[in-house]
Amino acid sequence: MIDFLKIEHNISRLKYLLNLYKISVDDLIAMISSGLKKTITQEDLLSNQIDLSHLKRIDKIFNKGLHFYLDPKSPEVSKDASIFFRKLKFGVDLNIGAKKIVNQFEEFKISLSAIAKLAELNIERNLPIYTVQQSPKVIAQQLRNEFYPEFNSIPKEFLRSLIGKLAENNILVFEFVETWNKKEKANIDGFFLNPNVIVLKRQQISFRREIFTLIHELGHYLINEEEVEQLDVQNLANSKLSAIERWCNDFAYYFLVGEYDKLIESIDTADSSNDYRFETIEIVSKNTHLSKIALFTKLLFEKKLSQKNYNIIKADEDEKFRLKQEDEKKKRELEKQQGIKSVGSTPKPINSPLLISTIQTAFYEGVINEYDVCKTLNIKPDKLDSYLL
Repeated sequence: MIDFLKIEHNISRLKYLLNLYKISVDDLIAMISSGLKKTITQEDLLSNQIDLSHLKRIDKIFNKGLHFYLDPKSPEVSKDASIFFRKLKFGVDLNIGAKKIVNQFEEFKISLSAIAKLAELNIERNLPIYTVQQSPKVIAQQLRNEFYPEFNSIPKEFLRSLIGKLAENNILVFEFVETWNKKEKANIDGFFLNPNVIVLKRQQISFRREIFTLIHELGHYLINEEEVEQLDVQNLANSKLSAIERWCNDFAYYFLVGEYDKLIESIDTADSSNDYRFETIEIVSKNTHLSKIALFTKLLFEKKLSQKNYNIIKADEDEKFRLKQEDEKKKRELEKQQGIKSVGSTPKPINSPLLISTIQTAFYEGVINEYDVCKTLNIKPDKLDSYLL
């Protein structure tokens, strides 16, 4: 019965969220009206008092907590507050799930920056800003010496090492994990937030895709161009990309391929007469974590592989991937029928060493408490000692 109560709320805070997410009042009403007999009106939402039940429905969309709407202080609408106020257009038409993820990490970035300042830590950008007029190949070759970790044949562990290397250079990398049953999944793979934050979607079934996304976003960091995007390695062959996206794609390719680019360059043509150079492609893929499709796409872009043959290879690789996923699904179903408990669980994001060291120092300096440490690092209290000793 308490949901029928009316409470006073700060209308400017609701308007702030609508402005931030580029949602009209009518769109919001449509989103929260499902299952209601009585139609919600604009007056219901924009009056000084609002039904508690309506406010709860609104917060199911924005996940800010009811206290957010009751705070009498007006939120700051500025370029410093959000990338959504700094940029109007992104590499993909962001859905509400993507906007929530971006906003979540924007707020976390601001909070972590404040914590670092209180703990007298410098976690700001410490590398120069490059330009798209500079050669992405040359820059990639230069930075490999500093950023490229010891190669690990296990993609996930290589990704972890990359995140660690970036941390050494004051670049914060975060992962976000989406569960299989999430209603509206974010339609993005990654993004870069000024000055030094990269966020990645955990690609549990394709760590190579996540690795490429990370280095692509590192490219955005290097030229200091913020972006939120959904990446497709096939864009390596897209001649219509913007200069920025072309630069970041090329940088990612040359950074990851390293000395194995000589093998790719040695290929003159790839067709059925030479088995599409599969042997060479597999060697390079195995030793660089560039997917085979990414490498074939590079050959397509350089006109060493025809579009027709590329389509054949792509269809074959997609079918192999589909069959692999199908086999794994059947295996899980069989284990379930046999009463074998699945050992799988929701993946945990990789914590950047820079995040861990910042939180540790903030704790030692008395800026945050044990609860904050556990919440920020997503760890259980019984694991706290292993992070603070």
